[in-house]
Amino acid sequence: MKVNLKYGIKTYSGTIDEMTYGSYRKNTICIGRKYVKPRLTDQNTLIGSKMKNLAIIYEDVSDSYKLELKQYALLNAVNVPKEKLLPNAYALWVKMMFKFAKADPEHIDLTTLTYSDLQTMGDDILSIASAVVNGYMANVPGAETLTANM
Repeated sequence: MKVNLKYGIKTYSGTIDEMTYGSYRKNTICIGRKYVKPRLTDQNTLIGSKMKNLAIIYEDVSDSYKLELKQYALLNAVNVPKEKLLPNAYALWVKMMFKFAKADPEHIDLTTLTYSDLQTMGDDILSIASAVVNGYMANVPGAETLTANM
């Protein structure tokens, strides 16, 4: 639910009194939800191991690529309805990686993938421009100029 705070406070991020709050759209929207501790399943464990591995890989990605990924995230606003929250650069990168793995599940396993593996077999996603051309990211005006290598 959308939250309106008192005393001129626009947004807050964190958990207080069994409520979790998040700050979105450059600190202009605050969303609140009841805190629920999820139950652990095999799917949670699998997704968790994939996400931990992707976080390790993302640390090795070049700074110029990350900067262009942030630019792409802003350009991607044309694909997101006004009432929806914009995905950030990291979220778009993770989505791209899951599409990349789905395209070749026999050779790409996100739990064991490494940065050097991406350098050798990730030509389709080496830059944002190539990822857009190959269908791993949505096409937006100006994406063709984002050519920094991962």
